[in-house]
Amino acid sequence: MAKRGKKYQDAFKQVDQEKSYSVTEAVELVKKIDFAKFDATMEIVFHLNLDTKQADQQLRGAVVLPNGTGKDQTVVVFAKGEKAQEAKDAGADVVGDDDLVQRIQDGWLDFDVAIATPDMMAKVGRLGRILGPKNLMPNPKTGTVTMEVGKAVSESKAGKVTYRTDRDGNVAVPVGKLSFDTDKLIGNLTTIENVIVSARPAAVKGTYVKHVSISSTFGPSVTVDLTTF
Repeated sequence: MAKRGKKYQDAFKQVDQEKSYSVTEAVELVKKIDFAKFDATMEIVFHLNLDTKQADQQLRGAVVLPNGTGKDQTVVVFAKGEKAQEAKDAGADVVGDDDLVQRIQDGWLDFDVAIATPDMMAKVGRLGRILGPKNLMPNPKTGTVTMEVGKAVSESKAGKVTYRTDRDGNVAVPVGKLSFDTDKLIGNLTTIENVIVSARPAAVKGTYVKHVSISSTFGPSVTVDLTTF
């Protein structure tokens, strides 16, 4: 706590560290104690009982939030011919082939989501070292390598978010802006919770979800009682 600023410490003091809050209480508390000077994003973090060294215990996927994220997603699509036109018609911000690959190789990364048709992945694969570390690499598991580019673009624009486990078995997912009504944030949280719980690997024994918390961009985390979703 000594390294945290006064505003964080003041917010931290308002959270009972021994309590698991109902989802409604938790959302309202996070909104109350937020001190950012901008419309901060809420995030939910699941600590799961996973051995991520095992391939069948690594979670990765995507979910469309019913109330969106509150953020305008810039979407690029690697496609050609009819599929390129389909992406443009669906509202993709940038659509390209070799020209888009070259643009990214030259250092352009001003986008949030990258989608590609399967036939483009040989070219997109050259960008692995650039896109991979930024979690922007198209992947079939997140629905971003697909022939249904129009649908993928529309979902991304509507509030599709991706999730994946880190090496410690944590999954962090953005929920929405704190300016959202409490009911909208709870709707998004419930959707995310259903997806993560349903994705439980068959190999997991015992307790699957060890801990759940939510927080704002700069604020302290608030523990959520999973049974209240």
